[in-house]
Amino acid sequence: MPRTLLTAAVPAAVIAATWLRLESPFDYPPTALVIVLLALFPAAVKRLRLPAAVVAAVLAARIAFGEWPRHPGRIWTHFEHGFLDFYDVRTPFDPRIHGDMRGVVLAAIFGFVLAAGLAVAARRPGLALGALLVGAGWPATLAGSRSGLPVGAAILVAALAVLAGLTSRRVPRAVVPVAAALALAAVTASASSAVAKGGLLSWQRWDFYNAPAQPVSVSYVWNAQYSGITFPKKRTRVLEIEAPRRSLFWRAAVLDDFTADRWVETVPQRGDWLEPAVPSSQLVRQRVHVLALADTRLVGASVPVSFDAGDAPIASRGTGFAELPSGLTRGFAYTVESYAPRPTAAELTRSPADYPAELTERGTFLDVWPGVTAPAFGAPRRAFLDAHPSIARYTPLLNSALDIAGNERTPYAATTALLRWFRSSGQFRYTNRPAVDSEAPLVGFVADTRAGYCQQFAGAMALMLRYLGIPARVAVGFSSGTYDAKRGRWLVSDHDAHAWVEAWFRGYGWLPFDPTPAAGRPERGQLSAPYARAAAAGGVPSSQAPQPSAPDLGSAHHHGEQGTGARPGFTTAAPARRHGHTSLLLLLLLVAAAVCGGIIATKLAVRRVRYLTRDPRRIAGACRRELAEYLLDQQIEGARSATLHELGALVRHELAVDPDAFVAAATAARFGPPEGSGAAARVARRELRSLLRGVRRRLNTRDRCRGLFSLRSLGFAQ
Repeated sequence: MPRTLLTAAVPAAVIAATWLRLESPFDYPPTALVIVLLALFPAAVKRLRLPAAVVAAVLAARIAFGEWPRHPGRIWTHFEHGFLDFYDVRTPFDPRIHGDMRGVVLAAIFGFVLAAGLAVAARRPGLALGALLVGAGWPATLAGSRSGLPVGAAILVAALAVLAGLTSRRVPRAVVPVAAALALAAVTASASSAVAKGGLLSWQRWDFYNAPAQPVSVSYVWNAQYSGITFPKKRTRVLEIEAPRRSLFWRAAVLDDFTADRWVETVPQRGDWLEPAVPSSQLVRQRVHVLALADTRLVGASVPVSFDAGDAPIASRGTGFAELPSGLTRGFAYTVESYAPRPTAAELTRSPADYPAELTERGTFLDVWPGVTAPAFGAPRRAFLDAHPSIARYTPLLNSALDIAGNERTPYAATTALLRWFRSSGQFRYTNRPAVDSEAPLVGFVADTRAGYCQQFAGAMALMLRYLGIPARVAVGFSSGTYDAKRGRWLVSDHDAHAWVEAWFRGYGWLPFDPTPAAGRPERGQLSAPYARAAAAGGVPSSQAPQPSAPDLGSAHHHGEQGTGARPGFTTAAPARRHGHTSLLLLLLLVAAAVCGGIIATKLAVRRVRYLTRDPRRIAGACRRELAEYLLDQQIEGARSATLHELGALVRHELAVDPDAFVAAATAARFGPPEGSGAAARVARRELRSLLRGVRRRLNTRDRCRGLFSLRSLGFAQ
């Protein structure tokens, strides 16, 4: 047993090391060691190896994916995501960011080490070598040409250790130099530009499930600009979010300051996370999966409260704001808990215009220009801009705000009056290419053109709310997207990028409002909270306002459903070419062919080396050994130590072939007079070839192939 464990430990170490090379930084050596020990455990027990393997697999799944086997669907989902990410994420990958990929690495280590260990325990060198070559060779190709020669040397040492540990007799001296030469040639060939370039390694970038979308940037929405935007014709799914079926907006950032005639993002202020204290049970939990978003910000529903990305090095910019400085990559997943209250219109009507200093002091959420703070809600303001002639050009915007909502008695009534004016008065229209007033774009939008996209609508409404004394800001991120009920996920594309308004209410904190007309981009979803629906519908705020228990998803516009007949949650883009299966199969066939070729070449080389002599007696001995090894490869055990005459009897009895001519010539060469032994040796070699041809004719194809690749003739039991 100690010899078995020692023999299995060498390939286990090489397999684990080659897989762990795919990670950077490598911060979890104890976990990897535990996985290796679990995989070797079944090989250490003499009986009940199958139950031991099952127990080890259960524990390994728990360690790798954090799930017990009672949830096989979850384990498979983690494995599927991590496996596919290997064809989309550059290696070495950061295991703190790509948790599912790290789970696949641990699962691969466990699986290949378990296979190698059980093969060693069963004294099956062929299977053990196969597990070693695939288990260490696969991650070596994924890692590229980095340290190719040392990895090849390590695989060679492990292979020789397996052969030495399982041999039932002394390994022929020729095996070691021949195996070393073949391995060196393979490593040299794999490192050469003639092989490393082109098709043999391009499979590393293929995706088994679908061609990965290139990451897209939506910074044209994050950064406020009013000269027009262009959405690409091809929709790219950027996020998948596991969350309740409740239409929410996914916030990435907030624009707090209005300066230089536009809204800009700044360092978060204290008032940005001013929310009422609520128990965690009332928070909305989401699991966000990044697919193709070129950004650093983490998004979350409504008003994020906390982010959990495991060990990923995320940076917090304040409560509810986080980013991954290295940039989001495909496969990165994190958990968000968000505050998303659902007050009714009547409840918000009772919310007073009583704001804390964090929202009203100079430089915060009532500033309409750097150093210019609007009066409190309800205070006179007609002459407000007269005191600041530098921004007198914004008088039309202030006058519009006062005309539409200046007489409202509550912040919610003023907010809904502005919202309805933008959304349903019929005076505004949506366009991605509006005419722009270069001096004051938002003034031109409200007073003249009344045509724009989400940034104009959100920017104008937020500024007008501040003029009225209501703390407000612009939020940017994504509208709800489409809901895949089968998977319980919101599917968010780059066409869902959006900007909206957040206003602060006593008792509820920051609440989203969407002033962009419903006739705007068809990709934009609708907020489903009762207060938002009532405001958009123009209902009179009262305690009897309708309170729908579930979002009316039928009224929302979803991408992929406009006259296409597509099912909700699925795009109608043409499927990508799926050539990964065929190419990987070709690669595995090439690997198998290389292994089989190595076995055949080693056998041929060992046999040819024996004939490199002029001594007739040694030639006759080489003929005897060649015939004996041929019979051993056909599982005729008696040939191992048989004499020439005993070999002849075995050939006649087992294969019904006449061996007399060969036996006579080989006996004369080995035991006859010296003067005729040379000629007898030449005849013996000729008769051996004739005898083997006759034997092959008696064998079927399966037996001939089995003998061709058998390791028995090299001294290994099978």
